[in-house]
Parts: sequence; structure tokens; C-alpha cells
Amino acid sequence: MHAPTSFSQVKQAIASGSTTLPEQVRTYLRNIEDQAQLNVFLEVYADEAIAEAERIQEKMNQGTAGRLAGMVLGIKDVLCHKDHGLQAGSKILHGFKSQFTASAVQRLLNEDAIIIGRQNCDEFAMGSSNENSAFGPVRNAADPSRVPGGSSGGSAVAVQAGMCTASLGTDTGGSVRQPAAFCGVIGLKPTYARISRYGLAAYASSFDCIGPITNTVEDAALLLEIMAGDDGQDSTVSRKPVPEYSKFIQDKAKAAEPKKIGYLRQGLESESIAPAIRAAMQRSIDLLKEAGHSVEPVDFPFIDYILPTYYILTMAEASSNLSRYDGVRYGYRSPHTTDLLSMYKKSRSEGFGKEVQKRIMLGTFVLSANYYDAYFTKAQRVRRLIQQQTEQMLNKFEFILMPAAPTTAFKIGEKTTDPIAMFLGDVFTVQANVAGVPSIALPTGKDESGLPIGLQVMSKNFSEAELLAFAQHFMSLGSN
Repeated sequence: MHAPTSFSQVKQAIASGSTTLPEQVRTYLRNIEDQAQLNVFLEVYADEAIAEAERIQEKMNQGTAGRLAGMVLGIKDVLCHKDHGLQAGSKILHGFKSQFTASAVQRLLNEDAIIIGRQNCDEFAMGSSNENSAFGPVRNAADPSRVPGGSSGGSAVAVQAGMCTASLGTDTGGSVRQPAAFCGVIGLKPTYARISRYGLAAYASSFDCIGPITNTVEDAALLLEIMAGDDGQDSTVSRKPVPEYSKFIQDKAKAAEPKKIGYLRQGLESESIAPAIRAAMQRSIDLLKEAGHSVEPVDFPFIDYILPTYYILTMAEASSNLSRYDGVRYGYRSPHTTDLLSMYKKSRSEGFGKEVQKRIMLGTFVLSANYYDAYFTKAQRVRRLIQQQTEQMLNKFEFILMPAAPTTAFKIGEKTTDPIAMFLGDVFTVQANVAGVPSIALPTGKDESGLPIGLQVMSKNFSEAELLAFAQHFMSLGSN
């Protein structure tokens, strides 16, 4: 069933009278039902979405609707939506309903966006393939035998398969950008602290970012503009003014001005890069040069330390954050208990999946008194070095180009027995999270099997306006 691929197309269709917002919502609902085998949505708010569409259509008729009237969103199952289920892809939160709405979600609702449902994801956002969900894997619409990437796999496939206009995902180490690359859509990870994390079920608090997954750069810019900014509920969010991203990207002449761009040498020359990814990188470099930009190779001296640093720190933070899920106050409680201690142990061992258990245990280990300085403290120091080196690199170059992943989507089950191979899939995305800088994944064609290829562009802190404008320009060059 056909559905418009961008917000502007939805608005044009409604304005022309060729459809109405309730009809558009019903189209998305049919697409969800017809493609149920992809296992994208954990819960669909069908009646609520149609009722909201009817209410907002009336506002549109009267000229009083918000900026997002006509936008139908899916949200990753780690974002709170008051009086709706939240499980973070886990059994441990069985039956839990949110008592409040995440700030980012509420700001979109305030502008008359419609939430159509919550989307499947790796449990507590821990994974790179969406195979770690307690509700089964999500399947890639380009080839259902393959993964969609993770952890925001359901969010990416929903946009890819026309189940909603856009999705909200979260990115801790690439969980918006890598699925976007695998599914041929656009995924934006903003600067850390650009969007409030209030109402986000935490995985690793100093890394987690909320980001949009869309079909167009314009939609990503608009969603970021509305979600970003100061929030009294989150003491870590930035108070920097929020630019009008949606207007900034319209200045095509400025975006096309010659830029100094670096490309990660390892992202082009490494033997681990699939030939199709390497070819897409080279093609993008050539197109940028032809467009008048300066494009030079750059080496990142700490690339071998990024993944170990990321996993040590995120597992430590996960160990701390997930200690609150104990079967006492809410969620799953094991029925096979005899006393308080057994309730804690059994509820957590039965409620958490194997990947989450592994990360909690490793995180607890690196935080233990005997190993805290040997692992956690050293990883924090290396993180600071990575941040400094990234900052220096981005002072020299306005943008850094690199793959979003070393391969295209792999088959379901292919890497589940090889955790190192799975972790290495994040090798190019985690730098932006460790350093806290913004990065965007853009579709750049397909491989020999017809699977989407995504490349990534990174820029300095709080430069989303420039990044989005450049992304729009990059897409216009024909690299996709």
C-alpha cells in the first residue's frame, strides 16, 4: 500500500484534497498489518491514532493546527508515553505503563504529531541487530532474512516500509545511524545534551541520545528543531539556543560553498570494509571533489581504543542504571521465590535476556573495588583523549566522512555466536557517542544484493545546522 515518504508529501496530499489525515493514518495502519511478519510494532494505537487524526484534521481545516499536523510517528520502546506501555524490549518491564511522557515526545505532541505505536528494539537498546528483543527479531523490509540493524531496528524498518512518516529512535553507540544505514533511510544522532533525555529508559546515561529516523533531511531538521532545547526536567540538557534548522537547510547556495572535508582513511582502506561500502565511499569522495569541495584523508590515532572504551563505560553505566529493575515496585516478579533475596535473583535472571545480563555482569566487574582503577578510570581517561583528538580533527575539517557500518545488513543469526564480530559492526559509529558530537547516516545506494548502503557524516558539537545543510547538499549530488 502506497504511503507518502515525507512530511511535505503528506501535507501536500492533504492540502490538495487527495486524502485526509484520518485516511493517511488508516493507510499506515494497513501497511503495519500487511507487513506484520517484519515484527516492527510491539503495540499499535490504532483507535487512538484515528481519533487524534480526526481531531487534528478539524484543526487543519480551521487553520489552527500545529507545525507537525499530518506527521505520524512511531516511537522506540524506550521512550515514555503517558498511560501507554513501556517495556524496553524486555520481559523485566512486563505490564508497565508510563506515568508521564518523555519531554522530546511531548514537544512533538504539542505540535500535533500523532503517535501510531511503540516499536520493537534490542532489549534496553543493547544490540546492533535487533535480535536481542524479548519479542523476537525485527526483519529488514529489503530482505526479511536479514537484520535491520540495532538497537532502533523497528524504528528504521517502520520508516523504510511506509508504516509511519518518521520514527524516534535512540543512539548510544550508533543505534539510530546503523539501522538507518541498513534500511536505506536517514538517521540523525544530535550532539549529546541537545535533546532532553527525560522520559528515556536509560542504558548508558552519558552516551544516550534521542534522534529522528526519516526519509528526508528536511524532516530530520524539523523534528530536531522541535525536540531540542532546555528542559527543566533534565539537568544535563544544554541551554544553548536552538537554531531554526528547517530554515537553515533551505539555503542551498551556502550549503554548496566549498567545504574542507576529511574522510577516515581506515573507512576506505581497511580490509574489513565490504567492497560495496568501499566503492560507495570512493564514489562519494569523487562527487564531493567534483562539486568543488576539498576532500582529504585523515587518520584517527585512537581508533583501536574507541570500542574498548565505549563498552567498558557503557556496561558500567548499564550496571548502575538497570539495578532499579528488581521485581519489587513494578514490572516482572518471578513466581518461583521463597524469600526477598531469591525474589531479587530470580526476577532479574528470568526478566533480563542474556545480552543484558552479560553487560550488567561485565559492568559490575569493572566497577568493583579491585578493578575500578584498572578499567573504569582508565577508560574515562582514554575517552577524554578521544574527545580531544576528535575536537582537533573537527577544527581542521568541517565534516568527517566515514562508513556507517563496515558491511550491509547481515543475515539473522549470522553473528549471534560471535560477539566480537557483532561489536565490530559499531566501529565507525561509536566515536560520535564517545566524543559527544553530532553525526548523520545517509543512504548512498545499494550493494550487489540490493541491500541499502549508508555513509555517515560527523561534525563538531552543536553544529547540527551546518551538518543538516551539508547532508541536504550531499544527497543532491546523486550519491544515493
